[in-house]
Amino acid sequence: MSQPPIELLAKDLNAQGGVYCPSPLADMKIWNSHPKVYLDVAHSGQAKCPYCGTVYKLKDGEHFSAHH
Repeated sequence: MSQPPIELLAKDLNAQGGVYCPSPLADMKIWNSHPKVYLDVAHSGQAKCPYCGTVYKLKDGEHFSAHH
């Protein structure tokens, strides 16, 4: 059974346009989960965790622009 994607706002992403999994945004407990992994969401609009399969995606209409 797969989980629905975790929808993110642009402000949920870090300065590089990504998130870490496990994430409190996905209602995960950090202490009993897999190793922390960086997921680049901004590049394609979504990313899937290689450990747990959680998909993080930008909400429709959200756009990320890197601030240099």
